[in-house]
Amino acid sequence: MNQKVEKVVGYDVERIRQDFPVLDQQVHGKQLVYLDNAATSQKPTAVIDSLVEYYQNDNANIHRGVHTLSERATLSYENARKTVQQFLNASSEKEIVFARGATEAINLVANAFTEKLSAGDEVLITAMEHHSNIVPWQMLCEKTGAELKVAPINEQGELILEEFEKLISKNTKFAAISHMSNALGTINPIKQMIELLHQHNVPVLVDGAQAIPHISVDVQALDCEFYVFSGHKLYAPTGIGALYGKMEQLEQMAPYQGGGDMISAVTFDKTVYNKVPYKFEAGTPNIAGTIGLGAAIDYVNNIGIDAIAAHEDSLLSYATEQAKRINKLRVIGTAKNKGAILSFVLEGIHPHDIGTMMDHQGIAVRAGHHCAMPVMDFFGVPATARASFAMYNTHQEVDALMAGIENLIEMFG
Repeated sequence: MNQKVEKVVGYDVERIRQDFPVLDQQVHGKQLVYLDNAATSQKPTAVIDSLVEYYQNDNANIHRGVHTLSERATLSYENARKTVQQFLNASSEKEIVFARGATEAINLVANAFTEKLSAGDEVLITAMEHHSNIVPWQMLCEKTGAELKVAPINEQGELILEEFEKLISKNTKFAAISHMSNALGTINPIKQMIELLHQHNVPVLVDGAQAIPHISVDVQALDCEFYVFSGHKLYAPTGIGALYGKMEQLEQMAPYQGGGDMISAVTFDKTVYNKVPYKFEAGTPNIAGTIGLGAAIDYVNNIGIDAIAAHEDSLLSYATEQAKRINKLRVIGTAKNKGAILSFVLEGIHPHDIGTMMDHQGIAVRAGHHCAMPVMDFFGVPATARASFAMYNTHQEVDALMAGIENLIEMFG
């Protein structure tokens, strides 16, 4: 994309910014430039208002009440489930399970496969996974005697598809793969990967935590068995996310937790579990967060995920070209197909110092291993600084980022 493109035609970023009150503030006397969206995105007024509306007018527990407030809360909660279903193009709202986020959703699936794996079986992941899509599978392998296999990446941070295919065998019983890397921005050829796995009848979980705010997702077209995401990266509240699962998979899976609402009958002799998806939603859920997730998806839909993606691609292209002009800057992750993440290191300056000193200039970036320590090990760095873009970021903010980096280089000599 041409680096001189200042904005996507018809995309009113200044109007969008007005919907995000947190952006209108100063940090250390400087106008806030928020570029930590891969960690969590900011929330539009529509989402904030949905939380206030619930707590002011409809606060009640769901599903079990027959009074008006409970019925209204239940309706809003279940409408959010339908909103998620439509957003992912799942075939039924019953295939949507609410969880605290992508991490809990992955652990839910891993727990269910404990009884399905044994010694000699293999679970396949990639070398660019977030810890949330590594550790649960390590734990599963420890419990079952299965072996964790890791598909390698190249120096650009791209999956080596040929090596990935070689690792698929009759012993592969499950695969968990990221749609988009949180540390590198790499967007994997996820449909092609799923097709390769399905040739061996391997069920697939896709970690969509990073992809969901940037990429249109159609789970029926992907044909994955599971897709997980967190709401807080999608402009929704923290503590809420969703698991999509094919109905035949969910019906075979044991509940993740026991308690209220995941049952249809309980005696001291036996418990009869509730139907899908409720058998996976024990206890009082994050009702307000779920309603907020529905409001966030409505907000994204009103702008259009494709328009958002085009705007973010423009920002990333512009930022990448600007970064090339800074001699002491090295971009970590240069995949051809990449989302709105610019991870980098500066010669002679530790990433933690970058994060701290950028904050003094009002610029919020993430510094660390980004819960992807194997990725850092592969590139031979202890950490990176990461600027990640969202629908409300501007080209002027990219300029501020680059000016801030130049200031740091000059400061450190």
